[in-house]
Amino acid sequence: MICSYRELGEHELTGILRNDVASFLQKHQCPKTAEHVLKVGEEARRIAVLYGADPTAAEYAGYLHDISAVFPNHVRIQVAREIGVEVLPEEEQFPMIIHQKISAYMAEDLFKITEPEILNAVGCHTTLRSKATLLDKVLFVADKMEWDQTGIPPYLEEITEQLQTSLDHAAFEYIQYLWNRRELLKVVHPWLRDAYDELRDSLNHNLGNPK
Repeated sequence: MICSYRELGEHELTGILRNDVASFLQKHQCPKTAEHVLKVGEEARRIAVLYGADPTAAEYAGYLHDISAVFPNHVRIQVAREIGVEVLPEEEQFPMIIHQKISAYMAEDLFKITEPEILNAVGCHTTLRSKATLLDKVLFVADKMEWDQTGIPPYLEEITEQLQTSLDHAAFEYIQYLWNRRELLKVVHPWLRDAYDELRDSLNHNLGNPK
């Protein structure tokens, strides 16, 4: 079990990100996560092609988004502080959420990713955020469609249907799914709240609904 960022050490890179990420996660006993991120990378590329995002950037973001799974939940706040990542009160209360920020740091530090759009997408893939970019939304939706749980996501049919309308509709479908169950959530992350408000207002405006 890895309890400190320093314990990761060096990871040899081959220049083929898909293979490098998979071997990294397998090396640290996260084979299910390795399988998940490869599927998300493929789905992100597919969605990127549909909506005019950079397919390679989307694929890379998908591969990298959960690399922080090597740190168990109970040490993630400690790791975040060790590497200088800001910890919000909601993240301290529910450490799982901060994995998105840690993954973004690791993508740059360990896998030498320098493109801000990839790092930013990785850094908000769980919650989304206000003023989300096209790539942010691509990764967000891809991750929810290729979730890391067993079985079929309970919202998959609805997101798939909304994706035929627009990427914003698909992203909002998932956020609204959570929002309608917010009383059952351990926390409501402020970035998720911001994304909900912004997408709701934007979609209502486009429909000519002032509410």
